[in-house]
Amino acid sequence: MKTPILTTFFTLLLAINAVSQNLNADEQKIAGFIDKNGAEALAILENAVNIGSPTEKNAGVKAVGMLFKKEFEALGMTARWINMPPETKRAGHLIAETKGTRGKRILLLGHLDTVLEGEKFRRDGDRAFGTGIGDMKGGLVVMLQALRALNAAGALKDSRITVLLTGDEEDSCEPVSICRGDMITAAKRSDLVLSFEASVRNTATVGRRGSSSWRLEVEAKTGHSSGIFREGMGYGAIYEAARILNEFRLQLGGEKYLTFNPSLIVGGTTANTENAEGTATGKTNVVPAVVVVEGDLRFISEEQKETARAKMREIAAQSLNGASAKITFQDGIPAMTPVEANFELLKQLDQASKDLGFQGVEALDPGERGAGDIAFIADLLPGLDGIGIGGSRNSHASGESADIASMPMLTKRAAVLIYRLTR
Repeated sequence: MKTPILTTFFTLLLAINAVSQNLNADEQKIAGFIDKNGAEALAILENAVNIGSPTEKNAGVKAVGMLFKKEFEALGMTARWINMPPETKRAGHLIAETKGTRGKRILLLGHLDTVLEGEKFRRDGDRAFGTGIGDMKGGLVVMLQALRALNAAGALKDSRITVLLTGDEEDSCEPVSICRGDMITAAKRSDLVLSFEASVRNTATVGRRGSSSWRLEVEAKTGHSSGIFREGMGYGAIYEAARILNEFRLQLGGEKYLTFNPSLIVGGTTANTENAEGTATGKTNVVPAVVVVEGDLRFISEEQKETARAKMREIAAQSLNGASAKITFQDGIPAMTPVEANFELLKQLDQASKDLGFQGVEALDPGERGAGDIAFIADLLPGLDGIGIGGSRNSHASGESADIASMPMLTKRAAVLIYRLTR
């Protein structure tokens, strides 16, 4: 009769053998390298986190870029730093490339900048803390370690891989033609894109909502408040603005993946906004003459965005007596629409995960994810996002942390996917 210890041993042995049968020799080498080099990956992560790199701190952003440039060059990749024009007030981007001829041409995306600065790397068990560890320096290390594993298995040099790490994802500069021009060029030379933003539970991202902004300006007759509601005076600017905002809510509020947030409103006899701040003057006995509202609009496709904008214009045009309104829109980050080709990539990631002995991978609901860099090229090629470090908490806030115990599994999964795509 077998003892419980022996039963457990044989069960584990069978599981290991089953995984081995699903992986070829190169893939087993890749997984083994990742298991053996976890400490080195954590050291790189600590170094990256300890370099403060908020978007506006060009020297810090470039310093993180130089850290990874050195690592990519050590793998035999050609790496270069691309400066942005001085007027953009942004550091630039890092590009690294292999020169192989085999398999699909893969673009790997990440970003070097953070929202905040100040918190150094520290570890508490399997959870590590530090500014940018989840968003997204942890993802950069997952990407790097996957490439290092491919290199150790002799599978990197013949591949066709381009890495592009932007320096201003958290607050991208304009115009897009310059600030995302290198990304767009790289996408046109690639067959697919993988982005290493933080993973969410056991999912990958096949779609991300886009983001744009809008500005509503209302003007109305003004005079003594005793005349409000009368034919000769009308309703004033504040009632008209309230009508418009409420109609937005009533007519568009239930549409899936569509949100519109009025984030700033000022009104009165005078009203002005500048740089997300507002001022207004008024008296209780004066009908308000002007209102300004600013907000954002988030959407899952260009079609949804344009349909919503048309409805918002229509609502704004149906003015109350004595008032008129104008709404204008400004494009921001486009949507990564969840197309079928993205789901096909997800199936390949899911299979790689299962072959490694891990759980399957499901699609994250696009409503759970904000806008991101991958969306600037999502109309050009299929892609996946959200395959970086797991367990991210408090992104863009004090106490940011991530689950470093997730890194080996997520790195193996990404590495095997890349390996199979480049065969």
